[in-house]
Amino acid sequence: MPHVLIRHKVKDFDKWKSVFDEHIDFRKAGGEKGGQVFHNIDNTSEVITVLKWDTIEKTRKFIESVDLKKAMEKAGVIERPTIYFLEEVKK
Repeated sequence: MPHVLIRHKVKDFDKWKSVFDEHIDFRKAGGEKGGQVFHNIDNTSEVITVLKWDTIEKTRKFIESVDLKKAMEKAGVIERPTIYFLEEVKK
């Protein structure tokens, strides 16, 4: 199952989280299967999400979507995100 790790800075964590939560239906429709949200203990404007997806193709489509760009703008993202496409390594 692919994952995407996104790190970005936001103006206000609470506002960002509100928009992130509002965006759940879009993410789920695009193939998101859940995930986690973190912020830096020393700087809460630095946010990291790790989200699971059903396919890498849907993950990339979501990341490149206009809807995501609009949501990030609305949420107050203040710098270009760092994005990693990840695959869990099984032992």
